[in-house]
Amino acid sequence: MREKSLIACLRRLAVTLIFGALLAGCDFVAPLAPLKPPGPRQPLVVALSADPAFAQPAIDSEGLNGFSRDLAERFAQYLGVKVRFVPPPAQGHAAEMVVQQRAHMIATVPIQTKDASLLYSPLLFETPQVIVQHANALPLENAEKLAGREIHLLPGAPQAQTLAALGIEPPPRLVEHRGTNELALIAGIADLRHELVASDELHFDLATNISPDLAIALKLPDRLGYGWAIAPAYPELREKATEFIAAIRQDGTLRRLYDRYFGHIKRLDNQDVAAFLDAAQTRLPALRPFFAEAERITGFDWRLLAALAWQESKWEPLATSPTGVRGIMMLTEETADRLGVKNRLDPRESILAGARYLAMLMDELPDEILPPERLWFALAAYNLGMGHLKGGRHFAPGLKKSPNHWADMKDVLPLLSRPEYYTRLKSGRARGGETVIMVENVRNYYDILVRIEPRRSLSPLQSGLTMQ
Repeated sequence: MREKSLIACLRRLAVTLIFGALLAGCDFVAPLAPLKPPGPRQPLVVALSADPAFAQPAIDSEGLNGFSRDLAERFAQYLGVKVRFVPPPAQGHAAEMVVQQRAHMIATVPIQTKDASLLYSPLLFETPQVIVQHANALPLENAEKLAGREIHLLPGAPQAQTLAALGIEPPPRLVEHRGTNELALIAGIADLRHELVASDELHFDLATNISPDLAIALKLPDRLGYGWAIAPAYPELREKATEFIAAIRQDGTLRRLYDRYFGHIKRLDNQDVAAFLDAAQTRLPALRPFFAEAERITGFDWRLLAALAWQESKWEPLATSPTGVRGIMMLTEETADRLGVKNRLDPRESILAGARYLAMLMDELPDEILPPERLWFALAAYNLGMGHLKGGRHFAPGLKKSPNHWADMKDVLPLLSRPEYYTRLKSGRARGGETVIMVENVRNYYDILVRIEPRRSLSPLQSGLTMQ
């Protein structure tokens, strides 16, 4: 009896496998059940595209970090639910996922009000629409100069509608590129593969940090707004998004979050970037082992330490300032003595000591200053001194600024050069404005190195160093 039962089970299993194979051969995909609204048992499902402006690969884990993820996580907390991020199967398919209710929303996309297939949140931020060209090309006098010209853009780019509305005759020829992203498309101008690209100013500013040979040929009318695209099946979710965005706009969270990811990107000019990229090929290789060793000792990303060193000395071991700070990390004599440095002009000693000093400053900061801004405060103290930084933080509440957020302290520190403020400090006058520029520049140089240099580029064998 048991034998007959076993044979029957095997037959049913064989039929199931054959039927499944036939379905697979017919490209059959069982439809997924529509998502329920976010709730205790249903996470908020967010389609997170890999637009490099809004989502970057996480350094020490899988997935993506950045503005989109950070903001969506805060929204999930506001809703009191968990969040799950899903990548679209291919470029441009995020909208399809939302319409089919396989995701509740798409994070950070251009708001296209004429698209009735999606609901949109209120505006998160906006940026001008632009036509980008090579820096050596002559600027365009007006939109009529685009007549008949070939313009490259991503599929579904909102600039296509903007250009069409201009009524240019003959109309420009729009060439769509699939399987790429906006920064890579703009980089095609520097590589002389494209003559004109339609984009927006935020993406242009980010692209110039990697490809300095770029310029804005023309600003198009109408600024481009970014927000969330929400599935029409969840109108109550849009209402919650409206409440949430109003709240974070009111309390300054949105402003600070935008500053965290984009507030520093306009600090460098084309010559700054070009000089840095050239030195990354010529000077950096000899110093990279020392930065890698400093990372193993302190935990700081070696690219951050390299960015700090470039800002301090342009990677020049013999650098000396009129005030007596010396070496690649521009250490004062007092700091060098405190850290046991025998020779400030020795690049290895200077880099290791500078990294240790930055770690010490980070440890001195109050717990209320959270990452990643904690690092920026430590960089400010590296340049300004902890005493002056504490003085600036002391003044912040009276100026209706937060002493724990860099976006607010950027406005406070420059005041330390004014007598009505520095006369109230034991440490005296300080060039706080220069400190803000220094921190923002380091952030920029670090962003560049993140894009062009892998973090784990050196093994102990390659660098000639042993693990500590």
